Amino acid sequence: LPAASGLVEMGAHWIHGPSPGNPVFRLATRYGLLGPEAAREENQRAEAGGHPPLPSVTYGSSGRVLSPQAVSEARNLFDALLDSTRAFRGAKEPPALSVGQYLRTEIARRVPTLGGGGKEDARRLQLAVLAACLKLECCISGTHSMDLVALEPFGEYVSLPGLDCTFPGGYSSLPDRMLSALPEGTVLLNKAVRTIRWRGSFREEGDEARDFPVRVECEDGDAFLADHVIVTVPLGFLKEHHQDFFQPPLPERKAEAIRRLGFGTNNKIFLEFEQPFWEPQQQLLEAVWEDESPLEEPSTDLEANWFKKLIGFVVLQPPEQHGHVLCGFIAGKESEYMETLSDAEVLSTMTRVLRTLTGNPRLPAPKSVLRSRWHSAPYTRGSYSYVAVGSSGDDIDVLAQPLPEDPEDSRPLQLLFAGEATHRTFYSTTHGALLSGWREAERLNRL
Repeated sequence: LPAASGLVEMGAHWIHGPSPGNPVFRLATRYGLLGPEAAREENQRAEAGGHPPLPSVTYGSSGRVLSPQAVSEARNLFDALLDSTRAFRGAKEPPALSVGQYLRTEIARRVPTLGGGGKEDARRLQLAVLAACLKLECCISGTHSMDLVALEPFGEYVSLPGLDCTFPGGYSSLPDRMLSALPEGTVLLNKAVRTIRWRGSFREEGDEARDFPVRVECEDGDAFLADHVIVTVPLGFLKEHHQDFFQPPLPERKAEAIRRLGFGTNNKIFLEFEQPFWEPQQQLLEAVWEDESPLEEPSTDLEANWFKKLIGFVVLQPPEQHGHVLCGFIAGKESEYMETLSDAEVLSTMTRVLRTLTGNPRLPAPKSVLRSRWHSAPYTRGSYSYVAVGSSGDDIDVLAQPLPEDPEDSRPLQLLFAGEATHRTFYSTTHGALLSGWREAERLNRL
């Protein structure tokens, strides 16, 4: 961002659950990459349930700050309902196919249909806050709608204890540190792969003695021969390209798992201001559209309403490092539509939204905007995976299974698979991705 001295994370933001069970946290601690807060014992023991409890203020679309009591009442109900989804893990007949369907049924049951002025207003507000909670859950799950997320396996995902923390030097300080231990030239960047040929018999020119089962062909014409390849491309890329990316194509079982698992988009919109309009202690500015309800069908007019999917803004800390910067989060089809707009269109829409929420029509516009575009990015096509309706944790295991599958094959482990979408309990996280890489390295070490 132009004026800020700090950096912003376009991708992974937090270490989720920074505690001894998290390998990202352990490595970051060993390398001295974290601030003093993260090291505190009580922060490592805190059970945040995957939601960082930031000091927040909630704005309503009528241009007022909503009652903290009303907001926390609705949020506590939502958290309790979300917790109750864990009970259906392994259930033969869960009460609904999707998390969204289950939550809506429960909300309809729990939020009484009250008559009379004040009570009806209270009910409407409660429903509006619950609608906002569902949008936040879409960001966390990386999905367009919780109706797409399967209920029965939802409880398999594991949240680690610890208050989420960030890397003062940016998330890339971790891989940079890990790479520094490798010999120069080990890692080649900007080397797009076109095709991975496996089950072959390939020879280096001039070396007839040795043949390799795998040949990795790059877009620029270079090729690499290998005994083993660990494929860590995002599931979004596999969904789009697995048929032609692998020759011969993947077995049907694996192709089915790729098709069934969910992969969605969660984007960030950074806004930089000359001066903050928020209070120094506020770290999260939440947005609630007061006419919305989880019990009504959401609008499908993306052009008119895309910005309503925005859950609000995290204040980047500390301002000495970042300047006065807000980071908005938005998921799903609305998020993908946002990618098609110009910076100027996003900036003017965000200005309008903030003026509406704060009730201040003269609120100064941000001086710059920066956003991620994970859906348009050709090698990701979204952000991270979730277990979709019609899918299960078994599909994650199938995706993680190396090829060829025949244990009698004389050259096993030609294709190995890692990445967040291959970890059954930590999918969608950096620690899941890291553990999956170690898992596959270990597999090769045992040969």
